[in-house]
Amino acid sequence: MAVEVGIMSIFALLLTLVLTGLMRRYALSRHLLDVPNARSSHSIPTPRGGGVAIVLVYLLILPFFYAMEWMSSATLLAFCGAGIWVALVGFLDDHGHIAAQWRLLIHFIAAIWGLYWLGGVPPLAVTLGITQVDLGWLEQIVGVFYLVWLLNLYNFMDGIDGLASIEAIAVCLGGTLLILLGVGGEQWFGLILLGSIVAGFLWWNFPPAKIFMGDAGSGFLGIVLGLFSIKAAWVIPQFFWSWLILLGVFIADATWTLSRRFLQGEKVYEAHRSHAYQYASRYYGSHKKVSLAVGLINVIWLTPLALGVGLAGLNVFLGLALAYLPLLWLVIYFKAGTRESI
Repeated sequence: MAVEVGIMSIFALLLTLVLTGLMRRYALSRHLLDVPNARSSHSIPTPRGGGVAIVLVYLLILPFFYAMEWMSSATLLAFCGAGIWVALVGFLDDHGHIAAQWRLLIHFIAAIWGLYWLGGVPPLAVTLGITQVDLGWLEQIVGVFYLVWLLNLYNFMDGIDGLASIEAIAVCLGGTLLILLGVGGEQWFGLILLGSIVAGFLWWNFPPAKIFMGDAGSGFLGIVLGLFSIKAAWVIPQFFWSWLILLGVFIADATWTLSRRFLQGEKVYEAHRSHAYQYASRYYGSHKKVSLAVGLINVIWLTPLALGVGLAGLNVFLGLALAYLPLLWLVIYFKAGTRESI
């Protein structure tokens, strides 16, 4: 089985590589370009919408996994259904602006759809001293908002070359290790497939990027990774907290930045370049250094902590603190959320 999955993943990587090149030609022919402005982190007009290749290849190959009985029908419906909703509204927004309220409505529909087919959020007891409090239906409501926030923050964090792609690959590798070193199961097939597909896209997106991911690709990655984290919790409850650690760079930066902008009375949905990673890229004068640094943080710091929480009995609160406190320090150090001085 591992051999078949490996062959399929290599095929997916190569197919994404070719399809992204075709998407680039399409974007150039339709003049779908991100033109630099005062809120941009790039300096030359660059085609956008290349993430559609990620979406198409994943949705094309996933049914084969189901046909080979490597994936349940409920999982297939959850990932394909939610992914299609998010990718479609992102694709339309890449081609012409869609009002924020309509995008948000579709995001909530996608999140509810995905959670329904996964069976909702599993019981994740919150330990308060020696007492465990089961959140019940509140957990399902929080789960929907969690997925919507994750898919949007992934879009917010797709602002410099290679960052969103490298993050997705690193998170997929960490999630795969959790499953393989833990209990096995079907989930690692989809993670290896997704990581391989994004690796094919990264060839075009690595700094200096020849094409950007666009809302279709970034939103799709956000909702899919979020669904993987929920599905992981059905395998072992601690895995959910491991996934929060794996996604820590994006969660910390986006949540701190948008919270600060909101408290300053700014419109959080407007384009800006006040994320920590954007300040860092300007400070070092390099997208490559920052994107690779994020990958390194994931590999040498967050992944071992995630494995510790999920597999080695590391206390959840201690693991989250060890993961997030340094990330929050970096976010504050790079002045995330502050108004850029002109």
